[in-house]
Amino acid sequence: MNTPPPPHPPVRRTRVAALAFALCLLVSGCSVLGPSDDTPDAAGGSGDGMKVTLVTHGGKGDAFWDLVRRGAEAAAAKDGIALTYVGDADPAAQADLVQEAVRDKADGIAVTLAKPAAMRGPVARAKAAGIPVVGLNSGIDAWRPAGLLEYFGQDESVAGRAVGDKLDGLKAEHALCVVHERGNVALEARCAGVRKTFRGETDNLYVDGTDPDAVTAAIASRLRQDSSIDQVVTLGAQFALSAVTAVRQSGSRAKVATFDLNKDLVEAVEDGDVQFAVDQQPYLQGYLAVDALWLYRTNGNVSGGGTAPVLTGPAFVTRSNVSAVARFAAAGTR
Repeated sequence: MNTPPPPHPPVRRTRVAALAFALCLLVSGCSVLGPSDDTPDAAGGSGDGMKVTLVTHGGKGDAFWDLVRRGAEAAAAKDGIALTYVGDADPAAQADLVQEAVRDKADGIAVTLAKPAAMRGPVARAKAAGIPVVGLNSGIDAWRPAGLLEYFGQDESVAGRAVGDKLDGLKAEHALCVVHERGNVALEARCAGVRKTFRGETDNLYVDGTDPDAVTAAIASRLRQDSSIDQVVTLGAQFALSAVTAVRQSGSRAKVATFDLNKDLVEAVEDGDVQFAVDQQPYLQGYLAVDALWLYRTNGNVSGGGTAPVLTGPAFVTRSNVSAVARFAAAGTR
């Protein structure tokens, strides 16, 4: 059962609204157009002191999670929310971060479910404390059993199958799917999806995603060992760039394609070094997760009715359409 939203905060009085408006102009130069006195906060943007914690499995310095964070921060700024962003690739440490948010009495928690079993206990404690929890990015098959309110992300199995079809269209015959985090359900689903629809041969290669040099070396070594590999599929933008280097070092003629997108990857697609990227829109995932918690508190809204995920991908970015997203990637939002 979903946690009922707290009572709607009272409408601001005219004097308070005027003071807040003046402060907004001084601090941030916000728009002159704002809600009238008879407009409820759900349409206006005041979080009224609401605290939200976003807990991901992303490590520091990962460009993908920087995009998730920027989206979350944009929503928090719009809604007047005090946002705390934390992350840890270790599932036990991530679970501790969720429990810390419960102890800090957050008004809402957004969490990734890369390792769903590790999150089961902390999410249950959050629900018992009356804290609504939404999911994003990882765990599309686990969010409902875990009792989360909503989910925002890409169906990784669908995305993987779409890549398999794409490789068939490119007439590839032997794909190497590079998994940079063993046991991550989303990554495993991507490679499994590729294998379901790709008519050629698919092999998985497990690498240490925390060591870029090791990733490059592992891919290059595998390409030297098996010259029949004509397609490398990576599961993150930075790993695609490692694969491009590995192809050159090994003397292979394999092509490179990837899941996910960032500024550097956009340039690689433009240059033809990477055939295509599957964009799941991480900025949008972070934005929607935070905004959903605000909407739930202020207006009782539940996207997807609490039964269906809100999909943010997949979309293919190729050399023919990359210019449409290049300026957003340069701004750090795609």
